[in-house]
Amino acid sequence: MFISNAYAEGATAAAGGGLMDYLPLVALVAVFYFLVLRPQQKRAKEHQAMMTALQKGDEVATSGGLVGRVSKVYEDFASVEVAEGVEVKVQKSALLNVLPKGTINAIK
Repeated sequence: MFISNAYAEGATAAAGGGLMDYLPLVALVAVFYFLVLRPQQKRAKEHQAMMTALQKGDEVATSGGLVGRVSKVYEDFASVEVAEGVEVKVQKSALLNVLPKGTINAIK
């Protein structure tokens, strides 16, 4: 009664631009991939390589802030000596990075 019917002006208006309508979305996905996903995957690969190459005697820093020397390496864990005679077992995934040799002596 009070609502009038809306009619399309022509068939060409409904066809639209096709690919041009999706171009901003594709560009957004590409930017997201190159700025977020790709660097994150690269860091994950480097961390995995660091965990597999971990060996006795390496000086490491943990995500909790502990710095120590690896005394034993297990499958998923590593035993880290944080002080003389004090060993802590940590998950390998909690190890942030392997420090250069002599870092612990330089800190003391």
